[in-house]
Amino acid sequence: MNDFIQNLSSSSYLLIAGGYLLGGIPFGLLIGKAHGVDIRERGSGNIGATNLGRALGKRWAFAAFLLDFAKGLVPVIVAGQFLDEASEREVVQILAGTASILGHTFSIYLGFKGGKGVATTFGVIAAVAFPAAVLAGMVWSIVYLATRTVSISSLATGTALPLGIWLTDLLYPFPSLAPRLVFSIAIACLIFIRHRENISRLLRGEELTFRKKTEEEPVGNETGKEETRGA
Repeated sequence: MNDFIQNLSSSSYLLIAGGYLLGGIPFGLLIGKAHGVDIRERGSGNIGATNLGRALGKRWAFAAFLLDFAKGLVPVIVAGQFLDEASEREVVQILAGTASILGHTFSIYLGFKGGKGVATTFGVIAAVAFPAAVLAGMVWSIVYLATRTVSISSLATGTALPLGIWLTDLLYPFPSLAPRLVFSIAIACLIFIRHRENISRLLRGEELTFRKKTEEEPVGNETGKEETRGA
């Protein structure tokens, strides 16, 4: 593997670096700033679509989700278009997508702080294994409808990613399963690490959940204090 990394072309390194730089653009924060709101000082304090929705509503939350999704999708597609050698192309696509997710969660533009990376992960998975992305989206939606809690939905999605990759390979065999499977396991671990504060609040019954259109309340604690960090 070390030999492979050392033998990558300069184009590959540029594509991976480009993925990181694109992934680091904090679209949720920028949309909030354009409306005179610093979402880091609102709701959960997170820069992602969920917290933007708390501040500006569902329309802008959806816009931020699509932009964060595109940050994961575009580097993978671009890498696939620019590289000719099949084995290099496959691995660099995954590395560029991973770099984009890391850019979102550890943004160079925000002092290496960032969001949870779930929307960007969806974009990468959609590019490297579309059926797995569909499965992950179904898991997210079902769990959200059952719990009305974004963090639980995101954790369930992370758990489903490796399974989705494996099932996709059974139906539509990949040229190489190992890079995608390792990627999905690593990203699932990252999702859990980035949600560790949410997990602590869930265990205390203090995590926020969307119950009605205009109401947000802690899980299992209707009088609980609003979170300082979240989804």
